[in-house]
Amino acid sequence: MVQEALSNVRRHAPGTDAAVTVAAVDGALRVTVVNTPPARPVAAAGPGYGLAGMRERAALRDGSLEAGPTPDGGWKVEAMLPLRPEDG
Repeated sequence: MVQEALSNVRRHAPGTDAAVTVAAVDGALRVTVVNTPPARPVAAAGPGYGLAGMRERAALRDGSLEAGPTPDGGWKVEAMLPLRPEDG
């Protein structure tokens, strides 16, 4: 998911800064990728399956994924994945 989110940053907002955060929160792993707003508008890169694929991967782990614009014009992807005993 991190790789796909960072690929999306590069594709849709080249040259922006991105931050990746991974934390254990209330029995789940929270993975967040946030990028700053692009300096100039970027042309649409065409339809892709990145967000849909990330949502499917989260659902396979009984998790969730939210993605959308940030108040400052950047973009945020956040996955919540339950930690299970077998995850070690």
